[in-house]
Amino acid sequence: MLINLWNAFVKITAYPVQLPVFRTKVYYEDKKVQSRRIRGAAILISNHTSVWDYAVWLFVFFFRTLRAQMAEVLFEKKPLGLFLKMMGGVRVDRNSFDFGFVSRSQAILEKGGVVEIFPESRLPLKGEARPLPFKPSAAYLGLLSGAPMIPVYTNGAYFSKKRARVIIGKPLYARELADDSLSEKENLERISAILREKIISLEKQLYEQTNKS
Repeated sequence: MLINLWNAFVKITAYPVQLPVFRTKVYYEDKKVQSRRIRGAAILISNHTSVWDYAVWLFVFFFRTLRAQMAEVLFEKKPLGLFLKMMGGVRVDRNSFDFGFVSRSQAILEKGGVVEIFPESRLPLKGEARPLPFKPSAAYLGLLSGAPMIPVYTNGAYFSKKRARVIIGKPLYARELADDSLSEKENLERISAILREKIISLEKQLYEQTNKS
């Protein structure tokens, strides 16, 4: 409850500030299937262009509290770490074998919440092909929970003369994408690859729709 109230306070007070910064324009793969309204439990999957991606999605999906999986390095920075904790961020210790973030994310989904994941796990370095290969956490959580995975793509145009343009894709279901003839590891690789290809597809669709508008 406190997390929801804090999110609402942050969004309401920061809304007028973010408007001239991001000037976000939202597109859809199919608005009738998936709009900015998210009903019930869901896993939000996004490409990763900068630390500001999280802020953009907060306002795109204004009426839902996003519980984002975030790297431990962000929580170690004060006062940022405290702020992210109050926002309901799910800490992921990338250099340890602590997979508690999976059970915490599952608990959020069981309560009908929305978990946000950046499957690339880190920001791409200069010269690296984007998006980076996806880590299996999103696919695993999708299989574990059965929750819809909503793919979203952002062009990452923040703090510039260009507008931030994002596109929301149709939900995918990990259990429907799984192949019973494959092992769990193979299925995680298969589903992760499909999610990555979906993000690439949304990038192309955004480009096409932008040129039409």
